[in-house]
Amino acid sequence: MAHLFRDLSLGHSKRESTPPPLQTKPQPMPTKLTSTSLQSPLGQLASQLTDSDLRLTAYDVFLAVCRTSSSKPLSTSSSFNSDSPSHNSPSQNHNHSPNSPALQRSLTSAAASKMKKALGLKSPGSSSGSKKSPGSGPGSGQGKSKRPTTVGELMRIQMRVPETVDSRVRRALLRIGGGLVGRRIESVVLPLELLQQLKQSDFTDQQEYDAWQKRNLKVLEAGLLLHPRVPLDKSNNASQRLRQIIHAALDRPIETGKNNESMQVLRSAVMSLASRSDGSLSDSCHWADGIPLNLRLYEMLLETCFDINDETSIVEEVDELMEQIKKTWVILGINQMLHNLCFTWVLFHRFVATGQDEMDLLYAADSQLAEVAKDAKTTKDPDYSKILSSTLSSILGWAEKRLLAYHDTFDSGNIYTMQGIVSIGVSAAKILVEDVSTEYRRKRKGTVDVARNRIDTYIRSSLRTAFAQRMEKADSSRRASKNQPNPLPVLAILAKDVGELAVHEKQVFSPILKGWHPLAAGVAVATLHACYANEIKQFISGIMELTPDAVQVLRAADKLEKDLVQIAVEDAVDSDDGGKAIIREMPPYEAEAAIANLVKGWIKTRLDRLKEWVDRNLQQEVWNPQANQEGYATSAVEILRIIDETLDAFFQLPIPTHPALLPDLMAGLDKCLQYYAIKAKSGCGSRNTYVPTMPALTRCETGSKFQGVWRKKEKSQNSQKRNSQVATMNGDNSFGIPQLCVRINTLHRIRSEMDVLEKRIITHLRNCESAHVEDFSNGLSKKFELTPAACVEGVQQLSEAVAYKIVFHDLSYVLWDGLYVGEPSSSRIDPLLQELERNLLIISETVHERVRTRIITDIMKASCDGFLLVLLAGGPSRAFSRQDSQIIEDDFKALKDLFWANGDGLPADLIDKFSATVRGVLPLFRTDAESLIERFRRVTLETYGSSARSRLPLPPTSGQWNPTEPNTLLRVLCYRNDETASKFLKKTYNLPKKL
Repeated sequence: MAHLFRDLSLGHSKRESTPPPLQTKPQPMPTKLTSTSLQSPLGQLASQLTDSDLRLTAYDVFLAVCRTSSSKPLSTSSSFNSDSPSHNSPSQNHNHSPNSPALQRSLTSAAASKMKKALGLKSPGSSSGSKKSPGSGPGSGQGKSKRPTTVGELMRIQMRVPETVDSRVRRALLRIGGGLVGRRIESVVLPLELLQQLKQSDFTDQQEYDAWQKRNLKVLEAGLLLHPRVPLDKSNNASQRLRQIIHAALDRPIETGKNNESMQVLRSAVMSLASRSDGSLSDSCHWADGIPLNLRLYEMLLETCFDINDETSIVEEVDELMEQIKKTWVILGINQMLHNLCFTWVLFHRFVATGQDEMDLLYAADSQLAEVAKDAKTTKDPDYSKILSSTLSSILGWAEKRLLAYHDTFDSGNIYTMQGIVSIGVSAAKILVEDVSTEYRRKRKGTVDVARNRIDTYIRSSLRTAFAQRMEKADSSRRASKNQPNPLPVLAILAKDVGELAVHEKQVFSPILKGWHPLAAGVAVATLHACYANEIKQFISGIMELTPDAVQVLRAADKLEKDLVQIAVEDAVDSDDGGKAIIREMPPYEAEAAIANLVKGWIKTRLDRLKEWVDRNLQQEVWNPQANQEGYATSAVEILRIIDETLDAFFQLPIPTHPALLPDLMAGLDKCLQYYAIKAKSGCGSRNTYVPTMPALTRCETGSKFQGVWRKKEKSQNSQKRNSQVATMNGDNSFGIPQLCVRINTLHRIRSEMDVLEKRIITHLRNCESAHVEDFSNGLSKKFELTPAACVEGVQQLSEAVAYKIVFHDLSYVLWDGLYVGEPSSSRIDPLLQELERNLLIISETVHERVRTRIITDIMKASCDGFLLVLLAGGPSRAFSRQDSQIIEDDFKALKDLFWANGDGLPADLIDKFSATVRGVLPLFRTDAESLIERFRRVTLETYGSSARSRLPLPPTSGQWNPTEPNTLLRVLCYRNDETASKFLKKTYNLPKKL
């Protein structure tokens, strides 16, 4: 960086002592300044004065005040080097006296300027030097470059004023000074006096003289008519007269001379206007102290603080130069406050115009702005406030143009300028809000943090702009890749870009902005979060089904949100509220919830289809034992396959929440399988479906010769009743014994597959990217709960149904209609055993071995129940004598032997367990009638108490046969072919002999 100050010791100055020879026209200001759209906030002139006109006028004022500051007569100064080629100028014969202490003050190269220290500017040599060689610049090759020896000479060189012009002005000032006996220079109107003192002969040609005269007339017009210190009265004759003179003179130059009539008229009008009082007690003439003319002239003087050969450097002699410049305040009406404001603007404008690289200039402007802030708090001058507001607005506007979209303004090449720009922008905003704004004064000042509010605005504005650009970029990227396989959705691309933008913001910009806003990064990510929220919520509202694109976008959104929140939390660690306010600005995207809802919708669709499939296929299922080798239904094979495929499809979904959503899927599948199990057993009946209704109690008609006749009739009636009870089971082949066995196999197979499915789910979870150890280590949460219980219950019900159907329905003709009907000795159990054995063979071949024992056990239980039902509720067609007891016991032993099968059948202990009731009842058939009656009386009295003494109550049928139970004893008596028993029943209960 070219440093701001250059050593002006002899032989090292970049300024030359003299301009090129014979140059009489003012040189243009440096051309290396870049063009800038910044208009001067100090005000625009209504006159046609150019910058060159203003510069020459400013120089006139400077020379005037500096030459008369000692109150001595004005004299010329020999401030030119004898080697200078300008010694041949027209003024060379004039006597130059070096006795003016102001202009002839010797310049010394100070080690460090007070002003530089105050503004925080660097000293010479602290940074890289200029690329120019010492002594370079206009005219350096024309003569030996000399270091200026006086402030006046330095100012002339800095303002590019030709020596001839300087000499001419000095001569005029010398003549003017001769007439200022006892008066100060501010008591005269300088342009008027110059017009009076200089004639055409003082100029090289008529053209130069005309231009000079017009400039001075325009200055009079600007200072007295267009921008007067004291406002003009519209009826003022002098102003109208002056306007006419100036306009006429601009068309045709007037002759000037002391006794010239036109000059006298001009002087009269000018002095009439310039002498008007502004309320002060001084005798000053007001011709250059009206705003904005005075500010523009002063701006020209302040610009001379910058080296003409290095626009970013302030001259080393700035303290001495500034001391002389301030002497112009008496003519220009400048005070310290206006000086501070103008100098702030000059420094800032120079930073902008020189490429915005020299940060020392910006920091100096910011430092000077601190003085402006102090001034703003101490004055209520409306004119000053207007200029202050305009200047600060211009600075703030320039800064905000860059800061409201700082992502476009700053990059790695110029990021070092950001802090300075933020600083001066915030400083300007604070003064505007706190000292200019009336609204702020009405509020409690403590409630407004200007700096924080501005930074907040910059962050949000810039990031919204950056987000919009990323959005457009993502859209373009999507269009460019639409022909490629599996192109990324726009919002997924955008989420990635926004995440990168947030990280860049945190690393590059937030550390700078945190100086003014403690939660800079938090505000940034909250803004990005809100921008993306608008897009993602609109996207979520439009999703109808789970698609790969939808999942990809939602996962990207979820990751982005987690990253943004993490940055916000980290940024707010030291904040008072822990970042709660920022987090409240970031309502969740609910991306995970959206994914969950989509997956739940996907699950519901699959489950609805599965349930429809179950209904449809179970209606068509024929339960064919030959459908496959395992002997279970084809519908079971299919439903297990569908469930397996559903689980595979679920775990292939590109979602991050498999473990969380798996319970929903498992619960749904569990219900479907439970529904299948319930439907598979429905309509198959149960134990009670097949057990016949017990006939009413009767007593035996002993010794009747017609006994066989009515027994046959009774047999026919009972058969019809039983057939009607199980009519629903007939005529439907799907409820045959082989088909019921297939149903049992099917439920057993489904129950077995539950363990396989659960293990497969654990394997899926282990391979799942989002699963944690606890997700598959906790086995309880990954089990089917309803289906296993439904299958166990279904197998139990179907097993009993098979057993009791065989015994009481399919074999009723040999059990209920045949066993012990008529004479027990001629209707024994052998036919029943043969049919049972045949059915047991069918079951052994059909039923899965794991449930075979259960069904055979149930058949044995049903056979024992049937055997007891024949003995205790077989109806009037059966009667037993004591001698028949041995036949009954032998038959029952044969029944048990069938199931024992010489040790190849049921275990002996199981047979003993389920035959215990029969074994307990059979001894009653050996007992004589008297003993039975006596036992019946005793048990009944014990059961019913003293109320049974007068008359024995008829005990109800419980169906729980027991040798000590009254109803069991009563039934043995009812079927006893014995006179004593018959009489007891007739007398006690008046039981009939037939139904």
